[in-house]
Amino acid sequence: MLLEVDGARVLIDAGFPIREIVRRLASIGVSPDSIEAVVVTHEHTDHARGAAAGTRRYGWRLYASPRTLAADAELRAARGTAVGPGEIIGLSTMDLMTVPVPHDAVQPVAVVATARRSGARAGVAYDLGHVTDAVRRGLAALDLLILEANHDLGMLRAGPYPVSVADRIAGPRGHLSNDAAAAMTRAVAHRGLARVVLAHLSENCNQPRLAVRAVTNGLAQTRCQGIPVTFASQDVVTGPWVVADSRPHRPSPSLQLSLDL
Repeated sequence: MLLEVDGARVLIDAGFPIREIVRRLASIGVSPDSIEAVVVTHEHTDHARGAAAGTRRYGWRLYASPRTLAADAELRAARGTAVGPGEIIGLSTMDLMTVPVPHDAVQPVAVVATARRSGARAGVAYDLGHVTDAVRRGLAALDLLILEANHDLGMLRAGPYPVSVADRIAGPRGHLSNDAAAAMTRAVAHRGLARVVLAHLSENCNQPRLAVRAVTNGLAQTRCQGIPVTFASQDVVTGPWVVADSRPHRPSPSLQLSLDL
């Protein structure tokens, strides 16, 4: 995910090979040299693969939790900065807070970005098996929520995976189902939430319309029925989404996101 605030750019995860990352950035007119930093949420290949190469070739600063850095030889060699869950990464135009999440990685985190000038907030939470109190607190009062909706439980159980794999995916350190994403969205919904983007949808065990419908129906049970819900494609760059800040105590919008998950 590319996060842009007042001209500064940060990647949240870099799971593609570096050539693919560069190709996708080029498709939206972004030079890899313009990236200030990359934050790796956990060491799994589909989130970390291109991060070390980006630091070597383009000078990205690399951040990850201490145990994530220790678990991956390439991340260690890239001399990334260790940031413990709950700590703040201060960058040129934004502050990034890491939030611990339950997943089958050594020390995974979600990320909450706050634009320093306007105070606009975006939360990114994927690869988590269930929603904890820490996740709910960390992702409260957002302007933009990017949230995992990995699988439809019925499709997962009827799908191609062995029972052991399906149990891991649906387990407390696996991935959020559509229904769990809907419950999480209900828990943090408020009138200032401008958009929900669903991410990390399984190609085998989910469909975008099912995920969007589940979360939209969940929001219908709150006072925030009008919040747009969309999804990020795995195959093409999706977005950008601009936070349109209408709150009177903030200046004009300054936080833009585009997704290529």
